[in-house]
Amino acid sequence: MHVRLNAILAAFPLLLASAIGNADFEKGQEAYSSGDYETALTEWQTLADEGNADAQFGLGLLYANGFGVAMNDDQALKWYGLAAGQSHADAQANLGVMHANGWGVPQSDEEALKWYSLAAEQGILAAQMAVAKMYASDFGPERNFVQAHKWFNVASELGDYNAASKRDDLTARMPPEQIAEATDLAAAWLENFRTLQANQ
Repeated sequence: MHVRLNAILAAFPLLLASAIGNADFEKGQEAYSSGDYETALTEWQTLADEGNADAQFGLGLLYANGFGVAMNDDQALKWYGLAAGQSHADAQANLGVMHANGWGVPQSDEEALKWYSLAAEQGILAAQMAVAKMYASDFGPERNFVQAHKWFNVASELGDYNAASKRDDLTARMPPEQIAEATDLAAAWLENFRTLQANQ
């Protein structure tokens, strides 16, 4: 079985945010965490059908990785898409992964950047790094050193161990005014993000 867990964001502790106190969801999460994917599917399917974004994301993970079901990119895209449409950040990030790799869809850096960017704005660290790398790359859809520097800086502040060195490598290729602009953008983003976190 080809498992994509390393490539797809699967940080399940984040899922409790909108489903706290939902016994069925929590039962499904406990089952998923213990490898009982059939029970997770059973617990989440009804919730997902009713529009629960966390359960929809969970089904996306099951189908994307073939956990308890046959691997099915179409179903993964469906459930990630429904959750992402409700601003589920992890689902948005996983759609970015699927578009970046051409899993179930034609490979598209533009679509990957779109979904990664939505997740990055919500604080998903892996998505921030993906966005930064795409903006820094000669092969990305839109090379933009200012945006790359901003996101590497943000990711570094939020705890990514590689982001600071990548930002510093990029700094050597940028004029001082671009560095200043990127630094200001990162500081403003971080201030806004921390304010939102404090008010939740």
